[in-house]
Amino acid sequence: MTWPMLFGVLSLMTFQLTDSIFVGQLGRDPLAALGFTVPMQQLVSGMYVGLGIATTAIISRTLGQGEDLRAQRLGGLVITIGASLALTLCVSVWLLQNLILDLLGAADTLRPVIREYWAPWLLSAWTGAMVYFSYATCRANGDTRLPGYMMITTSLLNIALDPLYIFVFDWGLPGAAWATITAFSVGALIVYPTLIRRQWLRFDLLQLQLGKAIRQLSGIMAPAMVSQLMPPVSAMLATALVAGFGSSAVAAWGLGTRLEFFSIVVVLALTMSMPPMVGRLLGKGDIETIRKLVRIAVRFILGWQLAVGLIWLVASGMVSELFSPDADVQKVLASYLVRVPLSYSGLGVCILMVSVNNALGMSLRALLISTLRLFACYLPLLWLGSQMGGLTGLMTGALIGNLLAGLMAYGLYRQGMARLRQRP
Repeated sequence: MTWPMLFGVLSLMTFQLTDSIFVGQLGRDPLAALGFTVPMQQLVSGMYVGLGIATTAIISRTLGQGEDLRAQRLGGLVITIGASLALTLCVSVWLLQNLILDLLGAADTLRPVIREYWAPWLLSAWTGAMVYFSYATCRANGDTRLPGYMMITTSLLNIALDPLYIFVFDWGLPGAAWATITAFSVGALIVYPTLIRRQWLRFDLLQLQLGKAIRQLSGIMAPAMVSQLMPPVSAMLATALVAGFGSSAVAAWGLGTRLEFFSIVVVLALTMSMPPMVGRLLGKGDIETIRKLVRIAVRFILGWQLAVGLIWLVASGMVSELFSPDADVQKVLASYLVRVPLSYSGLGVCILMVSVNNALGMSLRALLISTLRLFACYLPLLWLGSQMGGLTGLMTGALIGNLLAGLMAYGLYRQGMARLRQRP
């Protein structure tokens, strides 16, 4: 169930990177406008990823209990609530755009470019949310191939349409958003009829205990949304800390962070494939199989991410020269690759534990793991390392912080499982 998600996630990363490359050719102002959109994109995606996590957890558990009809109605409820929430959020961002741009510190000269882009971008954000909800419903029903293939298809279509809309049609920056709208709309026109044909969606919601179902969804969704919004805040604080060592350090840190996403892509795929399996087993009451499944996944992550870390360590000099011609940036990036990737095993375990705890219905424990990872392990050790050993110490702090976070997360998961086993 993991490999389709692996290629799907990689394709999404590739199209987002390609978007930035095409927009960069338009000049500095369009690229800056795209940069001011990122915090709002994280806000919108935090909402729909949170609902997607709740969808996978609840529908898979309901299927495990043998209540197929209720699972179909829950799918319809998720689509209805998701469409309404995403629309409300996008309209709110549009109406409050002046206030938002003031808070973000956008220059007056950039605002016409941003406003021209934000209308189609918000429509693309809503379309993306709708496609994401359909993918979450597929995964909840045990199908990762369809969403994986569709992620690849829509990403390739987006990449193909970008130069056509941006340069050939001369739509400029809004063309990037229209390319995304077109690609996601094609995806929705394929996935939603498939969901209805497979009888995974029903919209006779009055037959559902609406109050109970909405409380179930919000009980997992709210903590998951908060958890999704924490990494951007942490990244801003970490960048501010690194900025004290100069622009070369910030440039190298930014490159290292981008490499980190590609380094943990297998873990990100696992966080999409495992929750439906865990949810079904929980619905059947098979706690022991869940423990075995998680143990296998943790052992795999430890081995896989250690191998990735060693590869970066060996190739650090060559990679740093490849990514930057600047000698100072090369030196800092090489130092980063020698240390930080060795901790990706701990980071991977931590990310997986958040996903597994959400699937087990322990969303507050998942939120606690996210909070402690960033604000009790990672950031404090980052600061402590910088005080003791400068930039090198900061990177050593990141190494220790990630490993400590992995141990903490696994300990909290085991504690939660012990309590779950005691329940009737």
